[in-house]
Amino acid sequence: MLKRIFAVLLVTVPLFAQDASDLEKRLRALEEKISQMQPSQDLAEVKRQIEILGQEIEALKTRQTKTAVADVEQYGLGAAASKVYRSESGISIGGYGEFLYQRPDGEIATADSLRAVVYTGYKFSDRVLFNSELEVEHANLERGGNVELEFAYLDYLIRPELNVRGGLMLMPVGLTNEQHEPTAFFGARRPLVERVIIPSTWMELGAGAFGDVGQFSYRGYLVTGLNAAGFNSEDGIREGRQAGGEAAAEDWAGVVRVDWHPFEGTIVGGSAYSGDSGQGAGFGGRVTLGEVHGAAKFRGITARALVARGSIGDAAAINNELGLTGDESIGSRFGGWYVEAGYDITRGEMSLTPYARYEDLNTQRRVPAGFTSDRANEQSIFTIGFAFKPISQTVIKVDYQNVDNARNTGTNQWNVALGYIF
Repeated sequence: MLKRIFAVLLVTVPLFAQDASDLEKRLRALEEKISQMQPSQDLAEVKRQIEILGQEIEALKTRQTKTAVADVEQYGLGAAASKVYRSESGISIGGYGEFLYQRPDGEIATADSLRAVVYTGYKFSDRVLFNSELEVEHANLERGGNVELEFAYLDYLIRPELNVRGGLMLMPVGLTNEQHEPTAFFGARRPLVERVIIPSTWMELGAGAFGDVGQFSYRGYLVTGLNAAGFNSEDGIREGRQAGGEAAAEDWAGVVRVDWHPFEGTIVGGSAYSGDSGQGAGFGGRVTLGEVHGAAKFRGITARALVARGSIGDAAAINNELGLTGDESIGSRFGGWYVEAGYDITRGEMSLTPYARYEDLNTQRRVPAGFTSDRANEQSIFTIGFAFKPISQTVIKVDYQNVDNARNTGTNQWNVALGYIF
């Protein structure tokens, strides 16, 4: 019987040879001890030691197959996106997804597999790692969907205060661009201010540094600039994002962000972006965008606020290049702000959080001489609803949005979203 036990243990141990060589030696020593024992000797102690070794091997199995959990945000990224930083060496897998139902007043309702995302990371060593996000939007390509690489970068971790990153990177601007997982923000839809004033999700090719210094964290990158060929009056600079796809690289930009973390759950900070967007078209088209933000969590209350302002140089030249006339002009100045708050009335593993958000924005706060603004782009949106999380990694959000603009053409609507992260 004892020999059969040893046979099983000695087959199992080599599967974990890198960390279990000591266990193998201890097992062989016991085997030799048994072979020298007389039948009259008490084998109880040997059996006890074998049982202990078996328990240690099972614990080793559990430890080596354990994966990181999507419950901590690191280096500005969301909980699922940053799993690779907490994993053991090798592959790390995470992801998120969103399903969205929208019913605009007086219009046809729509239901959409909005996005499904897989995070794939690989930890070469404690210092070098790769991280990426691959996204499928709107379920399939035949119905207007697309597949997009949202980020893919290499990190070299030197020390907490200074690390280096290069590749396709999320711009460290605003509250949502880096942390856009559905469990991380209120609303079935992301704030409009962080979709057109700050063009989330916004990613560019480049390189830079990041780190934590005491209560402060920072990120600073040199990246490919926007392309003015995509600017328009309604979406501002949003369609000027190049997203790493054969990006024009005549013009480059700099972006920097600093956050202060005075205590757990609270951040106050800001970011700035500046760079030309002409990309060889004969004008500079410098885009400058700055924002300040704050977020806090305390005893079930979550509050967030953001203010963003931007400008586009050579706006008249860009209009002429693109053939934009009258109120189609891009804004030489643009901006917006929002505040939101929610209260978790359950404050347990299962949560129910009513929330409200008010945002105000205008993609044409100012236009160049000789052009006019479209008052429909001067908008205010009030959102009220609730988020229900059966567990922290899943969420159901239901809300109603009252949409106003200066032309009185806004459309109110109901939204329902189902989201998950892993």
